[in-house]
This record gives sequence, structure tokens and C-alpha cells, in this order.
Amino acid sequence: MTEAHFGLATPTTLWGLDWAHRQEQLQQIEVAGFDHVFLADHVSFHNGAGADGFVEAASLAQLHPSLKVMISIYLLPLRHPLPVARQIASMARTAPGRFIFGVGIGGEDPHELVVCGVNPKHRGRRANESLTIIKGLLAGDTVSFEGSDFQVQDARIRPTPSQPVPIIVGGRSDAALTRAARFADGWIGVWCSPKRFHQAVTMVAEEAEALGRAPIAWLHGYQPWVGVDATSPDRAREAVKTGMEAFYKIPFKNFERYTPSGTPRQVAEQLVPYYEAGCRMFNLKICCAQPEDEVALGAEVIACLQAMV
Repeated sequence: MTEAHFGLATPTTLWGLDWAHRQEQLQQIEVAGFDHVFLADHVSFHNGAGADGFVEAASLAQLHPSLKVMISIYLLPLRHPLPVARQIASMARTAPGRFIFGVGIGGEDPHELVVCGVNPKHRGRRANESLTIIKGLLAGDTVSFEGSDFQVQDARIRPTPSQPVPIIVGGRSDAALTRAARFADGWIGVWCSPKRFHQAVTMVAEEAEALGRAPIAWLHGYQPWVGVDATSPDRAREAVKTGMEAFYKIPFKNFERYTPSGTPRQVAEQLVPYYEAGCRMFNLKICCAQPEDEVALGAEVIACLQAMV
């Protein structure tokens, strides 16, 4: 198979462990076949839930010497681009070659934007302006920018990363695909069909070429919640249903058609069409009856998927 990369959502049990057992769990994740751990970013999601993406990414990076970490997805419109560029540069220094920056604009909970002083209607524009500034700063440029939401004059970030930090843009809209074409090294989808996935990555490549960007080694990904059980598809479905409804506060029927569940082999079978559509990074949020089984069941999904493609 053409190489695929696998990410595991921060295990449910991780932050409840002591330091030594956190290190042990990350070692288990690497042995299981995952290339990276990914984590979400929310300031105040649905009545206050969330975690700071950069703080947790930095913590994870220091728990293991080689496992990569990815923020997926960082809510860029909630922040000013200059300190974000500084955080990226700091991650590049403290975990060189091991940080992936996933960017999105949010919107599932508009109140989260409002309480941060951001008009939800402007979040796409803010993200585009931020990425323009951030990419210039990380390239080592002195950046002056006058936009609708951000203005900077003679801004610099030193030291700049010794190797580029991959930027992956998430989102389901055509505007997100255009954002990926303009600024990113890849696009990561969620809640879409394989057909839409193929259409999306084709559109990204065509728009990037039209913009005159040099040939890009694209890293396109898919990030599903998945329900897994060693033997029972019903238990697998119930596990992911419970997890998603608790997090998103939306009925599972809204997600089910795009949510793989079943035994590890059944889940892998449902992911194969995304690989065939161009996905080369699978970020898996594993839901199962016993949280301590997430890593092992994720490893079985990987093994089955690799055998199929």
C-alpha cells in the first residue's frame, strides 16, 4: 500500500494516569502502529467543555521521544495570529519534526465564538487573514498586514522553525477547501462520504495549481469517530453513539451514516473507500465499551486496514 499515517485521539484514560503510566501508554500507542496522537481544541464548548490545544500538545510531546502530536482541529479564529505563530515556533523547537498543526474555524457551537468576542459570520475571514500572517512569520519574513480583522506592522518571530511545520486545514465547506488550497499541506475531512472526499481533494489540488503553488506532497486525512468491539457490532454502535451524543449534544442519527462501527475488520472495511479516494492520514477517535481497550482495538483496525489495501 502507498504509505498511510494513523493518528489516535488522546486516550480517554491518559490524563487520569500518573506520569510514568502516561509515558507507558504513549509507548503502547507507538507499538500499536500509530504515527501520532491528535487532540481537539476548544475554549468553551457546549457549556464550558474544552482543552487548550497547544498546552496539551506540548505536554504530549514531552511524554514520548518520537511519537508525533497533532492539534486537530485548532480554532484559529478565536486567537490573534502573532501569539499563535510564536506557539508553533516553540513547538517546532521543543519537538522538532514532531508537530502537525491542524486548523479549522469551528461553528458547531456559535456561543463559543461569541463569548470570545468573535462574530461567527467572520470566522472564515479571520482564519484566512491569520494564516496569511502566520505563514509569513514562520517563513522568516518581516510581516506587515492590513486586513479587516488583523493589522500588524513589522512583525517578526525568531527563531523560525528549522523545518516546516505541516499545516492541515479542516472543514466540510468549499470555503475550507479553498483555504487548504491557498495555505495548507493537506485537508482533513469529517462526516463526509468517500465520493465527497475524492471531490474535495481533487478540488484542493486544482485550486492550488491555479494559484501557482509549487507541486505539493499532499497529506489529506479523514477524522472519524469509530465504534469498535472485538465481537459485537451492537456494542460498538452503542459505544460510539453514547460518546458522540455526550460530546456534541446532537442525536446520533445525524452522524450515523458517516460513523464506522463494528468489529475491527468491519470498521476497516468501511474505511477502505476513503483510502481509495485519496486519504493518507486516518485520525481515529476510538469508542468502545471499556476505555482501557482503545489502543488495542485501534491497533486491530490498523492491521485490518493495512491488510485490505
